[in-house]
Amino acid sequence: MQRRFFLSLTSAAVVAQPGSAGQGAEHPRKRRVGVIGHTGRGGYGHSLDTVWLGIPGAEIAGVADVDDVGRQKAMRRLNTDRGYRDYGRLLSEEKPEFVSICPRYADQHAEMMVACAQAGVKGVYVEKPFCRTPAEADLVREACRKSGTKVAVAHRNCYHPVLGIVLKLVEDGAIGRLLEIRGRGKGDRRGGAEDLWVLGSHIMDIFRFLAGDPVHCSAEMLKAGKPVTWEHVYDGAEGLGPLAGDELHARFRMANGTTATFDSIANDGTANFGYGLQLVGSGGIIAIHADRDPRAYLVRGNPFARPGEPRKWTPITTAGVGQPENKPELIRKIHEHVVAVEDLLAAVDGGHEPVCGLEDGAATVEMICAVFESHRQGGRAVSFPLKERGNALAGMQREGSKQTSSGSGDRSGKK
Repeated sequence: MQRRFFLSLTSAAVVAQPGSAGQGAEHPRKRRVGVIGHTGRGGYGHSLDTVWLGIPGAEIAGVADVDDVGRQKAMRRLNTDRGYRDYGRLLSEEKPEFVSICPRYADQHAEMMVACAQAGVKGVYVEKPFCRTPAEADLVREACRKSGTKVAVAHRNCYHPVLGIVLKLVEDGAIGRLLEIRGRGKGDRRGGAEDLWVLGSHIMDIFRFLAGDPVHCSAEMLKAGKPVTWEHVYDGAEGLGPLAGDELHARFRMANGTTATFDSIANDGTANFGYGLQLVGSGGIIAIHADRDPRAYLVRGNPFARPGEPRKWTPITTAGVGQPENKPELIRKIHEHVVAVEDLLAAVDGGHEPVCGLEDGAATVEMICAVFESHRQGGRAVSFPLKERGNALAGMQREGSKQTSSGSGDRSGKK
């Protein structure tokens, strides 16, 4: 956490400079890059392919996409004449040093990362969610440990210097004693487990940045206001695996002693403005708006006391509290993944971990899966690391189906 805090204040600005991860602005180091997409199953994510066009020295060695039309479009977009249906051939024939794993569909990520590691790829930039289960993360971890491959996850928020400023404000007492951290997803039609995976992965990552690793988690999942049972489990969208319910509430005890909560309700009426976090203190609140700028606001005053006048929301920028943003180019590069990719290059060159690396991605997956495991256990607190390395909803469904077929009559699917 200390390293991520330090880098949030310094490295984003450093790696955003031309040639900072190579030999210099005039003669940047050549980087041989492969791009893996999958048109119709997650495409190319949030522009994880085109980011390389803005990296000095990067050369697109080839594109892999099983869809012929999508592959041809990507080849034109990325200015390359090398295209493959099979990403294994891309890796073996083009031998890229760096690879973007672009598809949004998470069921492809672990296999692709392992293949990259086995092919000797030095650095991988992967779309979130990192993968689907702790077991998949274990496989990726082992493969990358053997090969020395560095992995960076596309959690752009953690590269934003404002997060480091927020943490310093909390440590300096700007909001008094930190009482709790509240996180929410977008609360749209995906509310519940899908929201937890797709948007909540960003929130879990920021939880860890602010408060350290999770110690334990307790949670409940609901469908139409009633506890989720095995009968509610279904195969989720975007290759996420088993999902259930339209509402969930999770509580994490963090390493620094803070309680962090995550809530998601389908169609909650917030028009996506709830997406982000609130750090609630005895003397104020800091609101973090994920993927928006200004990224954060300071609201001074006891949040539980009736104010004499409306409380002002003061923006927090890279220049400080109430200061105009003076680094718009850096902010643009954060949004366009340039800062994250430059950091990955620097990590490979320097032999250290990226700001949001493999272990950070794996931790978000474990936090999400802890919600499912706690609900399966009736809301009991489950400790980290999880003993259950799969998706507990799948186990819940198997148990329920088995009980029904045996005529036990217990349809909850819970132990």
